[in-house]
Amino acid sequence: MAASVALALTHGARAQSQLRARVYASGFTSPVAFVQDPTDAAVQLVLEQAGRIRVVRNGAVQATDFLNLTPSVASGGERGLLGLAFSPDYATSGRLFVNFTNTSGDTVVARFKRSSNPLVGDPASRFDLRWGPGTRTSIAQPFSNHNGGNLGFGPDGHLYIGLGDGGSGNDPDHRAQNPAELLGKMLRIDVNVPDSDATGYAVPSDNPFRSSEGARPEIWSFGLRNPWRYSFDDPARGGTGALVIADVGQGQWEEIDYEPRGRGGRNYGWRNREGAHDNVTSRPPAFLPLTDPIHEYNHSVGASITGGYVYRGSALGASYRGRYFFGDFVRSRVWSIALAVDPDTGEATASNRIEHTAELGGSSALGGVSSFGIDANGELYIVSYAGAVLQIIGATTVPSTPVGLRILR
Repeated sequence: MAASVALALTHGARAQSQLRARVYASGFTSPVAFVQDPTDAAVQLVLEQAGRIRVVRNGAVQATDFLNLTPSVASGGERGLLGLAFSPDYATSGRLFVNFTNTSGDTVVARFKRSSNPLVGDPASRFDLRWGPGTRTSIAQPFSNHNGGNLGFGPDGHLYIGLGDGGSGNDPDHRAQNPAELLGKMLRIDVNVPDSDATGYAVPSDNPFRSSEGARPEIWSFGLRNPWRYSFDDPARGGTGALVIADVGQGQWEEIDYEPRGRGGRNYGWRNREGAHDNVTSRPPAFLPLTDPIHEYNHSVGASITGGYVYRGSALGASYRGRYFFGDFVRSRVWSIALAVDPDTGEATASNRIEHTAELGGSSALGGVSSFGIDANGELYIVSYAGAVLQIIGATTVPSTPVGLRILR
């Protein structure tokens, strides 16, 4: 009989998880957000800072914009078209909300509807939310920076609006701690109101400061400097529903704040604290205790944090599920951290920070991490301010070199 020859490994090959990035779509000018269309898995919207909302279908940028708000938008520096969120009932209502700085430099949160063409919005449907007292259609911004700008619907169906402290340095008027100011706060409103509603929203009955004398009832939490991207840990994919906020620091510390689901009424400390450290303490905070971040890094590491998502997809492998991905705009770096959630309190602790910058192509390829996004499957994307959307792919299994081979006959 002919001899049978096979190779046997004396030691099993060890797998090594490797993340990579590939260009999903490109050709954008200063993109700042990537948002999945909840009615079509093949479609996403990309926000350009100057005011265009571009349509991407199956990775191809469409010639026709979803909306072009350029004439209404003041852009440059930290101003511009900054945020978009689809209503939870978008499939039936066609509603979406955008956040931008108007030509006066003030913040507008506007409601739109899609047109009869699902890839095109209806500009005539625009309604700017009214902010009391009175019928003001914008939120005044005293300086050009720290506009916040993100929008997101929580698991409760309410719209969360992250506003910066109004700008300049060290919040000179202590706005983030002023209960009569919307600036420097996370707002929470109910936008499930009729089109005819005069203000475009209602204040939820369980907002924590609704009954507090002198406080704006829209406030959900205090003490934010410039919350540049926050997201919810998606319960539909096994997440906790927690709100995770990346708050850009002043001169020393960048921070990540973690808020268990439904746990509003917190004070994250700015300007009295930067990260977990005393900052300007000449005036007292609005109330105590102050809630410290679950993670921070100093300016030897990065200088402007960009918030991402708790990963709940499948393509990157089980070892990444439940890790929070985030980046730094100035240094073009990307990391993830592990989150350990206490089942009794819902609070989280962070550990095991891993940098992914090199494996994703390096800082030059990332080109200024202005935002993150997720698609219909919960997979992660990076928005490069240089003009592209990158998809994080993996995990690639790279077998180690076999050793101890022997011939079996």
